Amino acid sequence: MTTIEVNTGRRYVVEIGNGLLSQLGQRIKRILPKAQRIAVVTDTNVEKLYGGQLVHTLCGEGFSVVLFSFPAGEASKTGETYLSLLEFLADSGITRSDALVALGGGVVGDLCGFAAASYLRGVPFVQVPTTLLAAVDSSVGGKTAIDLRAGKNLAGAFYQPSLVLCDLDTFSTLPQEVFSDGCAEVIKYGMLGSQELLDRLRMGALTCDLEGIVAQCVAMKRDIVERDEFETGDRQLLNLGHTLGHAIEKCSAYTVSHGRAVAMGMMLITRSAVKMGLCPPQVLDGLSALLTQFSLPTASNESPGALLSAALGDKKREGGQITLIIPTGLGQSIRYPVAVEELPSWIEMGLFE
Repeated sequence: MTTIEVNTGRRYVVEIGNGLLSQLGQRIKRILPKAQRIAVVTDTNVEKLYGGQLVHTLCGEGFSVVLFSFPAGEASKTGETYLSLLEFLADSGITRSDALVALGGGVVGDLCGFAAASYLRGVPFVQVPTTLLAAVDSSVGGKTAIDLRAGKNLAGAFYQPSLVLCDLDTFSTLPQEVFSDGCAEVIKYGMLGSQELLDRLRMGALTCDLEGIVAQCVAMKRDIVERDEFETGDRQLLNLGHTLGHAIEKCSAYTVSHGRAVAMGMMLITRSAVKMGLCPPQVLDGLSALLTQFSLPTASNESPGALLSAALGDKKREGGQITLIIPTGLGQSIRYPVAVEELPSWIEMGLFE
């Protein structure tokens, strides 16, 4: 097992390894000794696989456990589901000394975390990511949110978990497409700051050293978040591929998954950076080869106008400016503020060869 400390406003650890799900009750008792009731929040897919097992484990440690499950998918990350969860917590008698457990992927973690941040003005919660994408990205760092009609993650809070427990055994039940979604975020970390990670991915490290790869990504995110917990500077780097990726998701009515949208977003912004003379052409070639290796898309069929309209609603926009994250090398990326009126040309350059 690998343990990584995260020293933010609330200090916590990320535990990564096999067979950890059965130990969650013991971990919660250690870090939250006053907790008596646990609300497990999950989706319908994960509930069938691990919901009963986790409830049994927690009950075995003496907790009173309730379970809230919602239809799987981004379409459920709404104000309606969020309010239903808050009402459920109130009806279940969850108090400030109790805890929520987010069991699932990024949608579950985002929704549960936002509920934890706002219910009773803040109750502890534990992230138990069951997807590669959630393990390396959304479960760590304290970003919680729901979607609005205008765009993704537009209502939320920075609220750190009390513990992140990543049981790698849960990845064994992931469909290949869902696992490859997570690979997009892993590649993102390599593009941000580690050519060595990119080289390891090319050599098949995700197969032979999954724990090491997850731990490396979590440590990279930890380092950035500790420098900039509330995303006023360096943390924006983690948005590589996300501005246009989120736009692609919105344009598709969220039928395109987050990982695939981020893959396309990284390609679009890298292609534009090459055309602007900010990035060597071999970086685009290397990124394209890696995405293809992990069965991820390298192009989008969305129109420039549709992407522009969606991107203008991005939460990273500040007045007449938006900060793009662009690669300048393999393992090197920078923040690059552009005027909103320049965004159409960036999108067009990225969409077309």
